[in-house]
Amino acid sequence: MKIERTIRGSLIVATLLVASCGVESSASSGPREPAVSSEQVAAVDEEPRLTGPQRNAVRSARQYLSMTGFSRDGLIQQLSSSAGDGYEIADATAAVDSLDVDWNENAAKSAEQYLSISGFSCNGLVEQLSSSAGDNYTESQARYGAQKAGACS
Repeated sequence: MKIERTIRGSLIVATLLVASCGVESSASSGPREPAVSSEQVAAVDEEPRLTGPQRNAVRSARQYLSMTGFSRDGLIQQLSSSAGDGYEIADATAAVDSLDVDWNENAAKSAEQYLSISGFSCNGLVEQLSSSAGDNYTESQARYGAQKAGACS
């Protein structure tokens, strides 16, 4: 399970690097697109009950969710980890809980990513998705994800 977690971390880092290394033509005539759309910023700014760090954590969370699947606990851990974004756990939790996320669909996205790099039995994939050493999805979210990704009959 630790190997899959390392692979997942590598996938996140690789995705972040690719996203941040856009190729820009020297003949570009228009302004560059912002990394975060004004609509996303406005949506965050419409959350006056959130503190500044919590709004920043919301932006980080949205960025992570746009790249890969995360469980609620996994996303909070990523945002609050010293190896991740380093937000306070309370700020990361408030940020994640303020979002409208379909955790079942995120489990399916994670399951598809695992299946794209290795073979898994249905039970093995459910275990990986629900394990604390894996993705920390709930058992029902993990089962949904594994079934939707086609690992279960």
